[in-house]
Amino acid sequence: MKKSIAVLSGDGIGPEVMREAIKVLNSIAKMYDHTFEYNYGEVGACAIDSTGDPLPQRSIDLCLGADAILFGAIGHPRYDKDPNAPVRPEQGLLKLRKFLGLFANVRPVTVYPELMDNSPLKVDRLKNVDLVIFRELTGGIYFGEKSTTDDGKQASDTCTYSIEEIEQISHEAFKAAQKRRKKLTLIDKANVLETSRLWRKEVKRIATQYPDIKVDYLYVDNAAMQMIIHPRQFDVILTSNMFGDIISDEASVITGSLGLLPSASYGKFIGMFEPIHGSYPQATGKNIANPIAMILSAAMMLDYFEMTDEAEHIRQAVAWAFANNIYTRDIHPEAYLGTTEVGDIIAAYIEDDQFPWFNRENLELGSSTII
Repeated sequence: MKKSIAVLSGDGIGPEVMREAIKVLNSIAKMYDHTFEYNYGEVGACAIDSTGDPLPQRSIDLCLGADAILFGAIGHPRYDKDPNAPVRPEQGLLKLRKFLGLFANVRPVTVYPELMDNSPLKVDRLKNVDLVIFRELTGGIYFGEKSTTDDGKQASDTCTYSIEEIEQISHEAFKAAQKRRKKLTLIDKANVLETSRLWRKEVKRIATQYPDIKVDYLYVDNAAMQMIIHPRQFDVILTSNMFGDIISDEASVITGSLGLLPSASYGKFIGMFEPIHGSYPQATGKNIANPIAMILSAAMMLDYFEMTDEAEHIRQAVAWAFANNIYTRDIHPEAYLGTTEVGDIIAAYIEDDQFPWFNRENLELGSSTII
């Protein structure tokens, strides 16, 4: 099978982790007789530097002509220090989501047994944690009307949702719950917000079409506490744009590293796949960034292509790597491997999962020897 992939590596560690994901995809292509064609474009701070636009038209055209998009990370410290800058890297990502109609952001959260000690939570709270968050991505307060008074003393951000926006992501979440443990939790603030009351009304109506799914309703403040107190109660979480942004970042921390979690953004015509972490400029060029989230995002892309065996092969390779102490510095500050080495090992495992080449005695700090 042949697929065309738009590659927007972005800023900071984006290009570094992207290289490892493509390395792994190339191993998949070799083993399963696929052809992946990569077309590279700019987005974020690097695009502003070269074109003045955080999402140049050429990058949009690449995405429109692709079967899927791989996205790295965006951001640069010079923009972080000036939140009032008229042109900012994140504008490129928001524009891309809206332009492509990427209404559903999906973030799976899995806790690996070998990494439980890295989590800020106690181990007994982490066992069997396996959840997925469905965040509405193109509506709500992030895309609402914004205003500031002439004297600068008052500002407003409008949060607006339509029934259609709620429906399309809700059906996706319910369908996912049917393939999992058949439980869905809506997170809202229906005791205060009109938009949340509309969400709850519509989700209750849609739930009647999925009688096999148990539905819970939590206010976002309670949900934030429950994510820490008892995270394994969750299976599929459904929520609005801003609440999803916050709750998914909270959930990501319990795994032990932001460098582990992938995500997918789905529209009606295309999908985009990216790690949840940022551009981490302090690590740029040092070969210490964790490529796992980007690699697992590539696995989600393969699921989107209905290459389920191939996607599972990547996840198996990642699990094997953790079981054999293949870690980057964010997970093990003393005995760690570099970004490139982790990618090499996972790609090599995919090509030969009997791993006769793997000699643990030759795996040393920062490097590996493949025999």
